[in-house]
Amino acid sequence: MASKEKAPTFNDIVFEIRNKEYGAYSLRKKYNRNVLIGMLVGILLLGTAVITPHLYAKAMESKKKREERQLEMVMENLETPAEQLAPPPPPPPPPAETVQQNRYVAPVVVDSVKPEDMVQLMTADQASTDVVNEEYVEAVEQVKEEVQEVEAEPEPFVVVEEMPMFPGGDAALLTYIGEHTNYPEVAKENNIQGRVIVRFCVTSKGTVSQISVLKGVDPELDKEAMRVVSTLPTFKPGKQGGKPVPVWYMVPITFTLK
Repeated sequence: MASKEKAPTFNDIVFEIRNKEYGAYSLRKKYNRNVLIGMLVGILLLGTAVITPHLYAKAMESKKKREERQLEMVMENLETPAEQLAPPPPPPPPPAETVQQNRYVAPVVVDSVKPEDMVQLMTADQASTDVVNEEYVEAVEQVKEEVQEVEAEPEPFVVVEEMPMFPGGDAALLTYIGEHTNYPEVAKENNIQGRVIVRFCVTSKGTVSQISVLKGVDPELDKEAMRVVSTLPTFKPGKQGGKPVPVWYMVPITFTLK
């Protein structure tokens, strides 16, 4: 059986009588492998150059979407402003009592006048002086009573021990507002909707004063919200230290078209 001999390669034939230790033989022998490696490296570089911009664009788009999602998740803070959460100021000191003073009338010096003869010896000037004194005392007492009745209202509190209460509670308050609110025709025609937050003061007597719009939507809606609040009946006033005091109050009024 004939032995199979391996056929010489082209490089072996070319370098049969030449020095194979020379660098050309090694280069030609590794030529195919080098070409394959070069092609793979070239394909890899080409693929990197093509895919890198695409991946960068995808990354930027993903980052932009994340930022948009974060912006959409930010909700409006409708709570009471921070400056209103400060502790309530101490109650004002009680007003100083008005000291009633009568006009000083100089005593009349007479010689040896008996008590029973005092009326007979009284002159016309003395009689008119006594009448003026009585009128002055009455006027002073009347002014004192008016000052006590019309006592200056202190600055409204933000938080007190006992907050003001609408007759029937908050549910009754919202029901009252819903039944007495008239949707402005101009806002209807322009399809204007939204929520108006109104702030007002419940005085120490339970009445409503100092009405203002804390967050508005449209001039017509804001005006209607303030009008409805001005018609609110008397509250149960808030108390601080067992004494009725004025307190700030906020209420949201929502305008929605069906």
